[in-house]
Amino acid sequence: MTKAKKKMKGSTRVLENRGEGLFQTILTIVFLLMGLTFLYPYWHVLVTSFTSPDYASAAGFKLWPQSWSWDAYIRMFNASYLWKGYANTIKVVLLGWSCSLVGVVLSSYPLSKKDLPFRGLFTGMIITTMFISGGMIPTYLLVNNTLGMRNSYFAIILPACVSSSHVIIARNYFMTLPTELEEAATIDGASSLQVLVRVILPLSMPILATISLWVIVSNWNAYFNCLLYITDPNKYVLQVVLRRIILTDSKEMTSVAEAVANQTDTDIVTLRAASIMLATIPIICVYPFLQKYFVKGVLIGSLKG
Repeated sequence: MTKAKKKMKGSTRVLENRGEGLFQTILTIVFLLMGLTFLYPYWHVLVTSFTSPDYASAAGFKLWPQSWSWDAYIRMFNASYLWKGYANTIKVVLLGWSCSLVGVVLSSYPLSKKDLPFRGLFTGMIITTMFISGGMIPTYLLVNNTLGMRNSYFAIILPACVSSSHVIIARNYFMTLPTELEEAATIDGASSLQVLVRVILPLSMPILATISLWVIVSNWNAYFNCLLYITDPNKYVLQVVLRRIILTDSKEMTSVAEAVANQTDTDIVTLRAASIMLATIPIICVYPFLQKYFVKGVLIGSLKG
C-alpha cells in the first residue's frame, strides 16, 4: 500500500508540473500577443515618421520604411510652435510636480498619525472626493471667474494638483514606517518638520518616485484644462499643439495647423507621425529611471489601511 501511494503521489506531482508548465506557456503566449498589439501601433507611427511622403499614405502593414526620409523631423525641428509647446509643457510638468508632491506629503503624513484628532473624518472626506466631484461647470466657474486664473499655468495645474488616491497611498506607506525612528529624532531635539524632511522623506523614496511618475505623466499628457482656460496661443502646451497638428483636416483647423499645411511640402501624414514621436519619446525615457521604485511603492503603499 505504501509503494502504491508513493507512485500515485509521484504521478500526481508529474501531472501538476506538466499542467503548471502548460499554463505558464499559455500565459507567456497570451502576454506576448498582448505586448505586440500594444507595441505595433507605436512602431507603425515610428515607421511612418521615417517614410518618404510618396509611401506614407499607403495603407497596409508596415514593418520597415519603404523609402527613408528625414524631412518630417527636419520640418518639425524647425517649427517654432513645437518648441513653444515643449517649453510650456516642461513648465507645467515641473510646477505641477512640485505642487503635487508638496500637497500630497503635507496631506498624507498627518493622516498617518493615529493620534491625529478627527483622523477618520478627514480620511473619509478625502475618500469621498474620489467618488463625488463638483463637476466641470462649477470647476470652470471657480477657476475662470472666481479665481481669475485664465491664461495662467495654475489653471492647468491646480484643479488636479492633489489627487485623493495619491494621498491615501502615501498615507498607507507612511504608516508602515517604524515610529521608533521618529521618536528617536524627537528625543534628539528635532522638530516635526525636521523629522519629516530628514527622517521620513529619505525613507519614502519608493512611494515618492511612484507618485512623481504618475504626476509627471499626467501633466505631460494633460490638454483638456489647457483647452478650457488658455486662449493665448503662446501658452499652448505640447499636447494641444499636437492635437491641432493631427486635426489639420478637420473643421477645428487652427493657425498652427494651417502653418503646418501651408509652409511645408512634406506630406501631412509624416508630419503627424513625427510630431507624435517627438511628443512621446521624452516621457518614455523617464520610465527606466523610476521603474525600480514603481512596483515597490505601489505594493507597500496599498498594504495597510
